[in-house]
This record gives sequence, C-alpha cells and structure tokens, in this order.
Amino acid sequence: MLHILFLAALLFFPSSQAADFCVAKLKGAGSPSGYACRNPAIVTVDDFVFSGLGAAGNTTNIISAAVTPGFVQQFPGVNGLGLSTARLDLAPGGVIPIHTHPAASEILFVVYGKITAGFISSSANKINAGGTTALAIVSFNSPEPGLQITDFALFGNNLPSNLVEKTTFLDDAQVKKLKGVLGGTG
Repeated sequence: MLHILFLAALLFFPSSQAADFCVAKLKGAGSPSGYACRNPAIVTVDDFVFSGLGAAGNTTNIISAAVTPGFVQQFPGVNGLGLSTARLDLAPGGVIPIHTHPAASEILFVVYGKITAGFISSSANKINAGGTTALAIVSFNSPEPGLQITDFALFGNNLPSNLVEKTTFLDDAQVKKLKGVLGGTG
C-alpha cells in the first residue's frame, strides 16, 4: 500500500524544477549543464529561430569548406535540450580536417552532393568526393559540442618544432612548413 501512495504522490505533485524551455542567458557564465535561464518574461520568438541552415557558407578558404554552427551561442533556445546543429558546405575538393567534438556525438545528413565521412574512434573527417558542391546538416547531442581540429592542435601552436617532430615522426622541414600554413611558431 505504501508503494501505491508513493507512486500517486509522484503523479499528482509535479516537480517545481521542470520547465518547458530554458533560453540561455549568454551574458552569464556557462557550466557543464548549460547556461542559466533567461527570465521567461523577456524571451522572444527570435530565441527559438535559427536561420543559419538556410544560407550557404563561404568556402573560399584553405579547406574549401564552411561550417555554420547552430550551437547555444547562435541559437539560445537549444539551451538545456541536449542538442545543436550545424550546416556544412563543401566546395569540390573541400575537406573538414580530422577533428573531435569532445563534448558530443555527431550525426551527418547529406542533403546533396557526395561526401566521404570517416571516423577513427572519436576523430572524424569529411571530404567532398564528388565534382559538385555538397551540403550536409550535422546534428550533435550537446548544445556546445566543442571542436578540436587535430592539424591545428599539432601545428597551429608555439611548441618547439623539435617536440612536434618527435610526436609526429615528421622532419624539421615538414613541421616548419605545416606550422607556417597553420599559424604556428617555434
């Protein structure tokens, strides 16, 4: 009988912690559980609209690709929902270098074009394998998935070249060339 009363109490007394939404208060500090909620009285419809998936990104860069994120900073309405999105534009020959999202898993939906996506453990990459522009929509299970591009982590830094040589098994000339391309020094 006590069990039934306990279950009835759970059903009839909803938690005061439950909320329909929690639009991010971006001016405050974020935490592993997200941002504090903005006062619902000042929330607008714009907090729940993200138009970044509709406009092509600029692919005239070293990787011939553009990523338009729809993370909590651009889309405050996803705060507390455990998800986010991004648009991925790849020009012919475009590539998203090997990278990780340390705070999320990712799923890729190809809208058009041909993309070869690879992953090794938590590292992933994407390459336009066709002769035309490719478009994909990416979904993450976190409002802030994080990003670490392996190439920049290795060569876009100020670590001494001899240390990078030892960890990558590349010679001094190769390391210095890659540091020059990716903004590293040392």
